[in-house]
Amino acid sequence: MRIDAYNQVSMVYAAAGKSQTKRTAKTSATEDKLEISQQGRDYQVAKAAVAQADDVREDRIAAVKEQYEAGKYDVSANKLVAKLLEKYKTIEF
Repeated sequence: MRIDAYNQVSMVYAAAGKSQTKRTAKTSATEDKLEISQQGRDYQVAKAAVAQADDVREDRIAAVKEQYEAGKYDVSANKLVAKLLEKYKTIEF
């Protein structure tokens, strides 16, 4: 009796598998399309522009380097703290 129940269950799964195969064959004949929104296109353009931009501003580095080598580069502790606080205020934890 138990073997008969197993056979019935396996026949149900076998029938379900065949019907799924037929559905897959029908959907593979359709054509997939991809449409990118205007916002997505704008993002791609912006990303490409950022990728082409230099990460280092050579003119600023040269100016600071000259001041440092001449011994004239001085960082105010108050300005440093103000910049750090400004930066950490924008970070959310």
